[in-house]
Amino acid sequence: MKTFNKFLTIILAGLISLPVWGQQSDLPYFRYPDQRGVNVFETSKLDTIGFDELKVRLGGAFAIQFQSLNHSNKSTFLDDGEGNNMNELVEIGQNFNLPTANLDIDVQLTRGVRMNLRTYLSSRHHTEVWVKDGYIQIDRLDFIKDGFAGGLMDIATFKVGHMEINYGDAHFRRSDNAKAIYNPFVGNYILDAFTTEVAGEFYLQKNGIITMLGISNGKLNQGVTNPGSTTAAFYGKIGYDKQLNNDLRVRLTGSAYYQNKASRIYLYSGDRAGSRYYTVMQSVTDQRDNFTSGRWNPNYGDKITAVMINPFVKWNGWEFFGIFEKSTGGDYKGSDENRSWNQFAADLIYRFGPNENVYAGARYNTASGKLSNSDPNEVTIKRTQVGFGWFMTRNILTKIEYVNQTYNGYAADSKYQNGRFNGIMVEAAISF
Repeated sequence: MKTFNKFLTIILAGLISLPVWGQQSDLPYFRYPDQRGVNVFETSKLDTIGFDELKVRLGGAFAIQFQSLNHSNKSTFLDDGEGNNMNELVEIGQNFNLPTANLDIDVQLTRGVRMNLRTYLSSRHHTEVWVKDGYIQIDRLDFIKDGFAGGLMDIATFKVGHMEINYGDAHFRRSDNAKAIYNPFVGNYILDAFTTEVAGEFYLQKNGIITMLGISNGKLNQGVTNPGSTTAAFYGKIGYDKQLNNDLRVRLTGSAYYQNKASRIYLYSGDRAGSRYYTVMQSVTDQRDNFTSGRWNPNYGDKITAVMINPFVKWNGWEFFGIFEKSTGGDYKGSDENRSWNQFAADLIYRFGPNENVYAGARYNTASGKLSNSDPNEVTIKRTQVGFGWFMTRNILTKIEYVNQTYNGYAADSKYQNGRFNGIMVEAAISF
């Protein structure tokens, strides 16, 4: 209650001061939080707004789903010592999931300098209000001197903060807790490459060519204890993104992430908000809800090398987005023997209607790899999603999907042996 009261006080103070600051719908070097932000990746270097005074933009997002899923497996009986089958799945039915909500604060501090702060007001995993991330983005250096390094800053961008790192392009299309308006489907990808770390990124963008170099401290949870247990993580991106004519846009990027030593690898476990498919493949003996149900973490030991290639093509109303990803790491801390996981995904969307406010699409996603180096065979997870969406306004999106996910190659004593979940998901998302 004390936490809630403090948070409410902050919100009220912000609302009272809005007439002084002015609620701004648009900011420079900024991704719109509504339909205009769909298929936007890195922010543009074009400034069509300019700067005259400090501006504060208060925004947010809300999402809720109706879930109608079934799940099953064919695992052998595994006694928990009290006569209960540890592989028996909990019974699930049709109902609404917990609504999720975000609060976004963007502040244009001076020309070309913007701060972003995102807070999760409600999420599947945490019951309390907590900050997801925050960063400063610098697109001009006029705070040093008017026009300082103007030629460089016409193409360069700096980002610094405890923030969502820019590995791959899939994180630009995923649902970030309640911010689901960019995602044409309800669920994210099986291997969900997303984490927030203390990081710095340097971008160069010119004539459609994009380069980025980043370094992070490799930690999701910050602290000064256990020094030396985690080393810096290095990552980068190079690509090409060009609107070739009125009908055709082409983008192709390659990204890499490398960390040699860590107390824990967060690249595929950094999303603390939770997945969209609630309680699927959860056994009756699980003590608490697995908030990552429906996706998979390779669970590498203390090192990782990951590479992702993302093609994107938009021709008239047709849109294709793909993932080709390979990651490698050890079983446990100090392991010299590596194993790999591979992920492939393909989204095909057709958008039509006024301002492309209606769409239909399909996604195929598969991930495969070894659970440990001692396993003779790989396991494979396959997912198919077919969906339909309607932007009622540019801030309101309703979508429905059919999802089918299967688990293959798991041992007979695993709850995932011949596992499957499928059914219908309906989601309403608001973002402003």
